[in-house]
Amino acid sequence: MSVVIAGHGTQDPAGVAVARQLVHVLRIRLPARPVLLAFVDVLGPGVREVLAGAPGPVTVVPAFLSSGYHVRTDVPREVSATGRRDVTISAALGPHLPLVSAAADRLREAGWRRGDAVVLAAAGSSDPRAVAEVRVAARQLSSLVGGQVRVGFVATGAPRVAPLVARLRAAGEPRVAVASWLLAPGLFHRRLATVGADVLAAPLGAHPEVLARLVQLAKSGAMLRSA
Repeated sequence: MSVVIAGHGTQDPAGVAVARQLVHVLRIRLPARPVLLAFVDVLGPGVREVLAGAPGPVTVVPAFLSSGYHVRTDVPREVSATGRRDVTISAALGPHLPLVSAAADRLREAGWRRGDAVVLAAAGSSDPRAVAEVRVAARQLSSLVGGQVRVGFVATGAPRVAPLVARLRAAGEPRVAVASWLLAPGLFHRRLATVGADVLAAPLGAHPEVLARLVQLAKSGAMLRSA
């Protein structure tokens, strides 16, 4: 059985390095299975190209924190285009409480203090199901930081992160911390550096909980659908 990690491409070398690191560690943890890397956008090789040479059966794991367009449409379309019937597409990485715990870890590492206003920053999606998943993650993070966590979006959806940070300051919040609901560095995380927050957490990256979730999905085949 093969595993294909399907990530969002980026032109940022640091983001690509994170994707390759995830695959490297997964190969160590799943020594009996070929683990391959594909990208859904921006970069190649694409999912269809990687599946052409992947020994079956195959589990494709969408390395996304919510189930938006890429997970529900792009990945299944690319799998279907191969004509293979031995491919399973797992669920996305999130929302998943251990990953929210990882986001809290990154927030603490960045200098969050109890009492800071917290914004969970996600890429955003036009799919209301994906937006709902981000809000689930925000509620879970609220319980970990001991206060309400607002949701802000970087690219699609409202409210956007920068105006939300500004509104919190206008409301009298002395410090605003942004928790990153992003997997890897890239354009979206660079945008967060300009929103005026006091604290900006790093993306989840190769956090141990991310790696554990990848292994879980690769082994269990917690399915979104089969091709």
